[in-house]
Amino acid sequence: MTAAGLIFANIHDATVPELTGRRTMASIPFAGRYRLIDFPLSSMVNAGIAKVGVLTHDNYRSLIDHIGNGKDWDLARRNGGIKILPPFITAYDSALSGRDSATRLDALINARNFIDRCNEDVLILADCDVICNVDLQAVMESHQARGADFTMVTTTVDTAVQTLDNHAEVPTVNADGRVTDIAEYSGEEGKVTVCADIWLVNRTYLQRVLTEAISHGHKSFYKDVILRHLSADKFYAHHYDGFFGRVNSLESYFRCSMRLLDHDARVNLFYRRSQPIFTKVRNSAPTRYAPEAEVKNSLIADDCIIEGKVENSILFRGVKVGKGTTVKNSILMQDTLTGENVRLSCVITDKNVVIKDGRELCGHETMPFYIGKGVMV
Repeated sequence: MTAAGLIFANIHDATVPELTGRRTMASIPFAGRYRLIDFPLSSMVNAGIAKVGVLTHDNYRSLIDHIGNGKDWDLARRNGGIKILPPFITAYDSALSGRDSATRLDALINARNFIDRCNEDVLILADCDVICNVDLQAVMESHQARGADFTMVTTTVDTAVQTLDNHAEVPTVNADGRVTDIAEYSGEEGKVTVCADIWLVNRTYLQRVLTEAISHGHKSFYKDVILRHLSADKFYAHHYDGFFGRVNSLESYFRCSMRLLDHDARVNLFYRRSQPIFTKVRNSAPTRYAPEAEVKNSLIADDCIIEGKVENSILFRGVKVGKGTTVKNSILMQDTLTGENVRLSCVITDKNVVIKDGRELCGHETMPFYIGKGVMV
């Protein structure tokens, strides 16, 4: 069985407006050196997929800069490789219809040209709001063995650790693994089985349902496509039991990041057998620790300068922590500069932030204090 990939870069931008004002959900920085697109893209590459389309809508300049020609994922190829697929909107469409790729179904319809040019047996559809490391080769084998039309990757979420919203889809799965119903999350507490926003679909089947959706003017991928065909066609679930996080708010981004300070969580996500997470590689100098520096339980990227105290925090490339400064339970993105005698607790700084001497900023894990890109405090 051969497969191609489609990644939705913008679908969930509205859930984290603080971080997506100048970038897509796909290019949100994560874990010191990665972007959110690295997780679905790496899963596809690890499964031997050599053709990937990235469906975008707007704000994708930083995404293009990150992906480049795809060489860091071994996707710089003459045939196949990775392609950015911006929305196809003619002057007529833009002026009169207003139809764009703001929804999942519209994005797929706009990508019909890419889908029709594929010769692969199945397409793997993935969102960028989830952080996981799925063995897609195993999912493909399960899909083929069952003769499925559509396979949904599911996972179990503990609501005490990961918040869910009504965008989360809760499937009902019978003993044979067949999906019999899909409902929106309605506030259940405890362990809940949800869709991991990764699907496998037969290419010819997808072409057929998209043609039907266009002819009937359908709008919703779930309500108008999946639920309409759920009883008649072969919809199955494949369960994933590794690290899973969903970024659906600034709080959830903070919590998902802080979970990586636990050794077992990091191993579960980044060190799964034969499933590395790839990202854009930069040649940077090692981090320099001053004699008075003190660092505990933190993730520190390259090219940082640490002269103060860092505890339970994540520092991206090029961050400077000044003398007498204390950074606790915080996320400092690329090229953040802190002066001397600064106090930060539960703070998220975007790129190129400057915090002057003597400042004291404090948030809470349920409401982290966010400083926007390029802001000076």
